Amino acid sequence: MPIDDIHQYIDKLVEANELKIIKSKVDANLEIAEILRRHMYSHGPAILFQNVKGYDMPVLGNAFGSLQRLKIGLETDDFIDIGKRIVDMTKMDIQPGFINKIKKIPEISKMGDIFPKQEKNGPINEVFVEDPNLNKIPILKSWYKDAGKFITFGLVTTRHPETNVRNLGVYRIQIIDNKHAIIHWQKHKRSAQHSMLQKNNGKKISVAIILGADPATVFAAVAPVPESLDKYIFAGIVRKKGVKITKCKTIDLDVPSNSEIVLEGYVNPEDVREEGPFGDHTGYYTPKDLFPVFTLTGMMKKNKPIYLTTVVGKPVLEDAYIGKAIERSFLPLIRFLQPEVIDFSMPSSGWFQGMAIVSINKTYPGQAKKVMMGLWGMGQLSLTKIIIVVDHDINVHKIEDVIWSITTRTDPARDMVIINNAPTDTLDPASPIVNMGSKLGIDATQKTVEENYNRPIPEQVIVDKNTKNLVDLKWSQY
Repeated sequence: MPIDDIHQYIDKLVEANELKIIKSKVDANLEIAEILRRHMYSHGPAILFQNVKGYDMPVLGNAFGSLQRLKIGLETDDFIDIGKRIVDMTKMDIQPGFINKIKKIPEISKMGDIFPKQEKNGPINEVFVEDPNLNKIPILKSWYKDAGKFITFGLVTTRHPETNVRNLGVYRIQIIDNKHAIIHWQKHKRSAQHSMLQKNNGKKISVAIILGADPATVFAAVAPVPESLDKYIFAGIVRKKGVKITKCKTIDLDVPSNSEIVLEGYVNPEDVREEGPFGDHTGYYTPKDLFPVFTLTGMMKKNKPIYLTTVVGKPVLEDAYIGKAIERSFLPLIRFLQPEVIDFSMPSSGWFQGMAIVSINKTYPGQAKKVMMGLWGMGQLSLTKIIIVVDHDINVHKIEDVIWSITTRTDPARDMVIINNAPTDTLDPASPIVNMGSKLGIDATQKTVEENYNRPIPEQVIVDKNTKNLVDLKWSQY
């Protein structure tokens, strides 16, 4: 059975010796964040803070700060399996005879099981706060120059005004006062686009912010799924069982029934205010900028909720492991769309949007550039700053191999592509202006005559077969 909520997940972490409980009194203002950062940098377990100054609510941090904990939460031994299920659905959806084919594939024949299950009440309905107050939640201030307290692991829920496809996104949220906050949703993100459509219609957009959900739903919120795929359906794909959902009280949106806390409200696209600065996952403070204001209209919560949070800063912290799990999960989809791709890596130290490395089975000239262009045309990969393409014999997860490939198979003038005036991640501290900059593509594959390589291909130094066999046989003697 899949994990249904944070409490069940904590029980699993305790069983696996992956949770540390801190009973000493701690402060949500800077202190908790520094404890978490030190713990994350040293590869420590998840932490449950039971005694938070001024609050009667525990705080859970570093919950997903290792691949092992993510495997526990998502109940998988291999993240690639998640991607395979997405590709199976995609294949069936685009081929004729879908109904006949669906019966032949056991994983797909259970499709009905992955859809969200509507229910009237759930644990989230245990308490409804008619006069909610954002400052009653132990929201952290993470860095001393931050503009204030920020929700860092809120799953922001919106619905497309025309298609009704639901989105979940993780965007930082700056608290202004008891009833108002600023949502940092970048213009490239789906919820921001939903809001813009409502703005064009002269309307506000309903927004729910989920604080604490089952691991699969948290993962779905972070994952860059195809635009037309409802995030609750994706969560069902991940957990192999549909998410139980219930209606909010003051707005027309669905939220997971097993959530810890749900903040209900709306965003007026016309009401924008200065948000930031905030110490972000690039390792820099992002400067002030204008983002829309969220107005709180109601709060649902469990009787004894746990506040789920995370902290960000210079890599590698908790978000790096979530990003690595996403990278592995979406490899099958990348291979489906670009069949020559063998493997794919987004190094954690490059805060993921900064760099991607892809290995290919090269069969024709110019293929590396074709792959670059294809990746830059795929959803959130459009924001990736640097893409390096290497041959099949290079391990994309060993940076030494990648550097060797760049320095031995790349001529800068011939093999580097620069694209100016392209969209960039809003948080990129190096772009000339916010949201706009350049891309770098590096073709680090072995070149051919057709690619203006007018010399014999050097022979790699590898051990001869006889010597290898001899040393293999005598290895135990040595």
